[in-house]
Amino acid sequence: MKSIFTTMAMCGLVFSLNAQIQERDTTQQKQIELDEVSVSALRVNKITPVTFSNVEAEELESRNLGQDIPILLNYLPSVVTTSDAGAGIGYTGIRVRGSDATRVNVTVNGIPYNDPESQGTFWVNMPDFASSTESFQLQRGVGTSTNGAGAFGASLNLLTDAVSDEAYASISSSIGSFGTFRNNIKFSTGLLSDHIEISGRLSKINSDGYIDRATADLTSYFLQTAYKDENTLIKALLFGGHEITYQSWNGVSQAEIDEFGRTHNNAGAYTDTDGNAQFYDKEEDNYRQNHFQLHWNQQLSDYWKTQLAVHYTRGRGYFEQYKENQGFAGYNLAPITLGGETIDETDLIRRRWLDNHFYGTTFSAQYEKDGLSFVAGGAFNTYDGGHFGEIIWARYASGSEIRDRYYDNDSDKTDFNVYTKANYRLNQKWSLFGDLQYRRVGYKANGAETGNVDDTFNFFNPKAGVSYILNDEDTFYFSYARANREPNRNDYESGNPKPEKLNDFELGYRHNSQNLRMNANFYYMGYTDQLVLTGELNDVGAPLRENVGKSYRTGIELDVQWQLTDKWLWAPNLALSSNKNQDYVIDRDDNLQELGNTNIALSPQIIAGNLIQYSPIENLQLGLLTKYVGEQYLSNTDTDASKLDAYLVNDLNLTYTLRPSKIFKEITFSGLVNNLLDEKYISNGYTYLNTWSNPGNSFEVQGYYPQAGINFLLGATFHF
Repeated sequence: MKSIFTTMAMCGLVFSLNAQIQERDTTQQKQIELDEVSVSALRVNKITPVTFSNVEAEELESRNLGQDIPILLNYLPSVVTTSDAGAGIGYTGIRVRGSDATRVNVTVNGIPYNDPESQGTFWVNMPDFASSTESFQLQRGVGTSTNGAGAFGASLNLLTDAVSDEAYASISSSIGSFGTFRNNIKFSTGLLSDHIEISGRLSKINSDGYIDRATADLTSYFLQTAYKDENTLIKALLFGGHEITYQSWNGVSQAEIDEFGRTHNNAGAYTDTDGNAQFYDKEEDNYRQNHFQLHWNQQLSDYWKTQLAVHYTRGRGYFEQYKENQGFAGYNLAPITLGGETIDETDLIRRRWLDNHFYGTTFSAQYEKDGLSFVAGGAFNTYDGGHFGEIIWARYASGSEIRDRYYDNDSDKTDFNVYTKANYRLNQKWSLFGDLQYRRVGYKANGAETGNVDDTFNFFNPKAGVSYILNDEDTFYFSYARANREPNRNDYESGNPKPEKLNDFELGYRHNSQNLRMNANFYYMGYTDQLVLTGELNDVGAPLRENVGKSYRTGIELDVQWQLTDKWLWAPNLALSSNKNQDYVIDRDDNLQELGNTNIALSPQIIAGNLIQYSPIENLQLGLLTKYVGEQYLSNTDTDASKLDAYLVNDLNLTYTLRPSKIFKEITFSGLVNNLLDEKYISNGYTYLNTWSNPGNSFEVQGYYPQAGINFLLGATFHF
């Protein structure tokens, strides 16, 4: 039975080269390769001129105690993560090379996962999904052509659990600070009649959160049925989750920190009829998302493989809010008269709903022979989204009826792409790479915030590169990639946004020997009309962006894995970058101000990680993980008021494995102390120009997302 916890607390720091696809001759090896076909059309290997990191699930097991996938990947190069609730459970986010989550293209078995409209990734809808994931590949920069929206910071593709030949079962539980409690069960029947496997997982996670009332009540499931023979693999997957989280997207101002403390949460605050301050107990998100995927992977011959998938995602839910002094006009209500007094505003409780469907197909054919690896593929996906609002209680209800909708609008998005890519090994030293993609996107919306939108975008995205294989251990590469990307729904709130354009240049070196692995690369990403974060949020906590003309991101990245001795492992990484708006102009108090070249918001110049791992005995491992994030600005104005301080955080990880002779095959105990030195740090925030309270003399207002001080998670997994 494959061990669930392989005692390797690498935490994603290092790049693994195990995902490269090679020719295999045995039946078992062909089956392994077919498991990878779903993602192999999108993934790259060590001779592809793309900057990437591979992470196997075993490398994360010792830290997989309930926190979201972004937090588990925190120690990869150029990665910054954040958590609204402050403890890594609930709403979490990831930024790569300064690009926010809307620029990180995420696929699950080659199927797009980013929300088509917002382009964000909501991991809270799939809690504990890392427990059903076999491997991750993070391609930094544009990467290769992929399904879904174009990658402007990175692409992250996930491969779910492979078919298991042997039956197994496991029970895993963890407890921790802030009332955190996670339970999951996993099982596999192994191969029945040598061809059929059924496997699954059920998970339940609860947490009170570090921030006041930032509770999370999360459930999820994963069910897979697979059929395989020597040349065929068919998988049907059902997975999804249900999240109920108390809202904490408002952040906290410095004045609130000074008065109430770092954990203050003003979401749900209201004043009752007696003048007492209260917090509404149902100020929460309640959303359910279910996914279906059907994959057919076929080995046609020794040289040809094909992949075909169909998918459907159903999402439905709302967030609920108590709102004071709301004008009737904003809810399509008529003023009323009581006791001779005209009333045109009220306290109320509202629900704002999302009701969406996402479905489509992906396909590819792959050919490998005599140094040529060729892929042709594509996808066609459709999104139907409903947006509507309901008042479920009002102090003064005017003439409203039950289930009246005070707004009701729809959006539709279609996304079609075809691509072809090839690696050609010219000789023992040189390899060429080419990648061409055509993508057509149609988007329609009729929301009050978007106006009537009916846009169609046609994008051509070429990529090319060369690799020089010095020897079996050393490879150099250079690549160029072009990417285009459509605006998201929130971008239309600011007017008529333009699509973005990016030219990405990557120059790198890889070394892979028995005890030492190293990646070093330089990149330059030049943007036209980049939609950069302004630092502001809209009324539902989503970041706002604006086109800024010319801008760029450039830097160097280095990551190393060095097995010093049988007992000691050292794995550091470092990213140094410059991220600039060129000739940046703002409108302040109706006056245009030229600020010259400014730093792009939320783009630190220094990001570093480090792992020191010690294995004193065979079944025990200790790991000290360190993350440093340099200072960064919340806005694009370079003002001191919008600056976030640098921070340094240390985590301590412990894993001990027992292998008893009866009942259990293995018992693994894990411990994680987060923020070991109790650093008081802030990983994220927002800022906006306050013009309404002091017209003609605006000033910047900030909100912050403090992260938890020292906290712990303890877990045990029992394998049968």
